[in-house]
Amino acid sequence: VQLQASGGGLVQAGGSLRLSCVVSGRTFSNYIMGWFRQAPGKEREFVAAIRPSYGATYYTDSTKGRFTISRDNAKNTVYLQMNSLKPEDTAIYYCAASSNKNLISTTRIRASSYDYWGQGTLVTVSS
Repeated sequence: VQLQASGGGLVQAGGSLRLSCVVSGRTFSNYIMGWFRQAPGKEREFVAAIRPSYGATYYTDSTKGRFTISRDNAKNTVYLQMNSLKPEDTAIYYCAASSNKNLISTTRIRASSYDYWGQGTLVTVSS
């Protein structure tokens, strides 16, 4: 399975960006898809996830209400719409895929729960 993330860039605080992640190699609709981010000097942290069926979504508290994760199974693509961006959102954003459909609140936020990772796309938010 290969994941290719794109859409990062430089944006002013309050602005928006949409990240995309195209998945190839296996049946996309079998995977829980997630977005993580890693800021300089910090550990990788969970941002959002979406289930393959019914599209149930989950967010970390700091992004809830500002970010929206979605997926298009026909295009093998997962998106992260980021609005009202803040300087503290600056990080490399990674998309990830998990074949474990039984992830729960304590496990879907762990990077170790995801089997495949994209290369990351840099988001920089200026103040």
